[in-house]
Amino acid sequence: MPLNHRPATAEDFATICRFAQNADECFFAFPKARYPLTPDQLAEAVAQRADATVVEEDGQIVAFANFYRWEPGGCCSIGNVIVSPKARGHGVGRFLIERMIDLAFSKHHAAEVSVSCFNRNVAGLLFYPKLGFTPYAVEER
Repeated sequence: MPLNHRPATAEDFATICRFAQNADECFFAFPKARYPLTPDQLAEAVAQRADATVVEEDGQIVAFANFYRWEPGGCCSIGNVIVSPKARGHGVGRFLIERMIDLAFSKHHAAEVSVSCFNRNVAGLLFYPKLGFTPYAVEER
């Protein structure tokens, strides 16, 4: 099943909000939001970020991410990463992160790309190193 990506629109928000299956998943992807995630909360996050992006499979939205930091020639930090429960484990997350990395380098001429992951997010902690990310700092929240 071919995947494609495109900029997210407000019409996508209701679908994206259904991806978080519990309060932990919501917190991992949208730390400032309250579960359940709502289109208004998502719109607020997107308004403060750059390059909100969705992945589609067979015309259905299956993943979302954006940049919470984007410094031309500096660091782009990927955030609000979430994949539809039905699409997890099928390469969608890898596709999404690879597209965000491509966007960081091509659009923002980034020198580096980072992603944050909470210590309780075991799936994320196992996933990101497979894409070449290495831990670089620990931050208390």
